[in-house]
Amino acid sequence: MLKEFKDFIMTGNVIELSVAVILAGAVGAVVKGFTEYIMMPLVGQFTGGMDFSSFKLILSPAIYDENGGLITAENAILYGTWINSIINLLIVGFILFLVIKSYQKLERKKEAAPPPPPSGPTEIELLQEIRDALKK
Repeated sequence: MLKEFKDFIMTGNVIELSVAVILAGAVGAVVKGFTEYIMMPLVGQFTGGMDFSSFKLILSPAIYDENGGLITAENAILYGTWINSIINLLIVGFILFLVIKSYQKLERKKEAAPPPPPSGPTEIELLQEIRDALKK
């Protein structure tokens, strides 16, 4: 059973899948950084300096003791963070749309290219040469 598991793990599909998962995690970090640190400040600038992540609906405020220590944490609906997530989704979706569109355009160009002409004589020409040589 251990040998079967080893054979399964060492197949190309499992290794390719594991590489894809690791790469997806790295790409996810890059995309998150791009949207959080580059695009969201630009969105905030266009919306008058608004930071959506600070928007919230407080259900119950935080309770502190007389020394300023936290007794009960604030309970709030963080709808601003959700708005940021939607904006991030739209940005990433648009970028993926552009990438896929470019990829499809390249694929169409590859398909449209005519096949290269065959090099050398064809089978029929070779057979005709053999026939002619046999006649002589």
